[in-house]
Amino acid sequence: MAGDKIGPYTVERVLGRGGMGEVYLAQSQGGRRVAVKVVHASLASDPEFRRRFAAEIDAVRRVGGFHTAAIIEADPYGDPPWFATAYIPGPTLAQHLAARGAMSESELRGMGAATAEALVAIHGHGIVHRDLKPSNIILTDDGPRVMDFGIARVLDATRFTHTGLVGTPGFLSPEQYLGQDVTGASDIFALGAVLVAAAGGSAFHGKEAVALAYQAVHKEADLSAVPERIRDTVRRCLAKDPAGRPSARALLNELAESGGDGPQRAGDRQKFTETPASFHRRDTIPAEPPTGLEPLVAADAHRTLTVNSDGITFRQLDEYSFAWAVISDIEQETGRTDWFLKIRFVGHNHVQQYFLTAPDEDTLRDWSDRLTLFVGTFLRLVP
Repeated sequence: MAGDKIGPYTVERVLGRGGMGEVYLAQSQGGRRVAVKVVHASLASDPEFRRRFAAEIDAVRRVGGFHTAAIIEADPYGDPPWFATAYIPGPTLAQHLAARGAMSESELRGMGAATAEALVAIHGHGIVHRDLKPSNIILTDDGPRVMDFGIARVLDATRFTHTGLVGTPGFLSPEQYLGQDVTGASDIFALGAVLVAAAGGSAFHGKEAVALAYQAVHKEADLSAVPERIRDTVRRCLAKDPAGRPSARALLNELAESGGDGPQRAGDRQKFTETPASFHRRDTIPAEPPTGLEPLVAADAHRTLTVNSDGITFRQLDEYSFAWAVISDIEQETGRTDWFLKIRFVGHNHVQQYFLTAPDEDTLRDWSDRLTLFVGTFLRLVP
């Protein structure tokens, strides 16, 4: 697929796959990176889907890119239909939580307020997301971005007719399960479940979709992981009756009152790891590489370290590559501008050691943070 054209964009690689289609990292003719989403043929064959798809793209364009990835170009009547958005390389909330663990109360307030602010803009244009979850929220230096809103509504409307309910169990509202009118209040319910997940818990428990549906409709959410001072706010977000939930604006005001410093602000950004940091092998290595994260390339005058979905490659005079399947542990230590890595291998006492010098402290911090986010998908960060 690399090198293929989608409209005027040249594909570099696959970023992800989902219920709607594939997402590709691509370049514009001017060299700018974009995310191009191509619709599945099964959806593209439905004329009603294409009509709704075109209408929703127009609606999303009106919201703009401050709270999401702005749509740059689209061809809803192409073969297949596609649209291109600005590429946002930050980690998803799900990836952040996997690498770092539960958020503090202050981080929860900051992330929740910024996401509620995004919903204010989205709902203000008459759009309902319908599938808000940690993997649809990207953390950037200037705040969380909510991905794929609006498009979720046309996907939902099309697939409900053919195959039933669309969404993510554990984050769906009671009215979505019951086939009732879905409004912005459903997104508030989902944000409540997102806040519980970000606090290290689960609003509803189990892996079976039927069990999660029953709990969402009939059982109170488990808020034991949520800090006490914001627990009532999250409880009201998860009210069974949509009328009992706060609006996005009211939720924003409530979470912002006491302030918050989630991981979205560059100036206040906390390091994702302490120094030194250790990563240990997970019981199961993910079959799919992380999406939404750029491969890490760290280099000084003599050496280059590349970390990507295939593994780790170190180049000096020669090149050494290690797949994730053979790596058991990684340790990193940082000085003022020095970065020292130790890599151990499965079933061996052998250790590879690498040393790089960053040009400044900010670059070193960026290397360390990005290593933690990327490696945290394959290995477990040890507290």
